[in-house]
Amino acid sequence: MASVFPDGFEALEPFADWAVRGEKARYAKRLASTMDELDAFYNAAFPLLQSSKDYLEQVSMDDISEQDKRLLWLFCALVTVAFPVEAWRQPRVPDSGPSSIDAILEPVV
Repeated sequence: MASVFPDGFEALEPFADWAVRGEKARYAKRLASTMDELDAFYNAAFPLLQSSKDYLEQVSMDDISEQDKRLLWLFCALVTVAFPVEAWRQPRVPDSGPSSIDAILEPVV
């Protein structure tokens, strides 16, 4: 079976469902997740942040592979869950009620 992510990132395979394209989809996944799920993802992905950055800086966006796209999206998801894990200890923004902010434009990758 083919890996979801590039070689060297096998530890992230259990979290492949976080490799979601689009900010709205990543935010929805965050809201639908428990803190235990956010913590598990964060604890697996955060230690690989530097190596993934170094790896992705070498990838051409002109011919990016599906594995590389998923790795990029997974680390975009890490950004989405970092504040809830590090500061709020809950998936939702505290005291925000039903308000939301939607990205009008986002990267094509």
